[in-house]
Amino acid sequence: MIRVQVFKNKIKVNGHSGYEENGKDIVCAAVSSIVITTVNAIIRLEPSTITYQESDGMVEINILEENEMTNTLILNMVDLLKDLEKNYSKYIKVT
Repeated sequence: MIRVQVFKNKIKVNGHSGYEENGKDIVCAAVSSIVITTVNAIIRLEPSTITYQESDGMVEINILEENEMTNTLILNMVDLLKDLEKNYSKYIKVT
């Protein structure tokens, strides 16, 4: 299961969904796309507002500075992950 933990200044995404085998897992692909697209957008638009770490099955985003653009992109990311959770609740949990 993928666990998404949302804190005030940090987002942690850990795990593998187990929905399907690697390369065919639409839940993992969706989570990766949502998170990495958000990180890339923030880095392109407001590079000093976040740092992030990424390794196999884990992404951690640290919010260093809040502003309208970063807040909007992070909120959008969390909303998309919650929407995904509604349809695939056995495979992703957002808290």
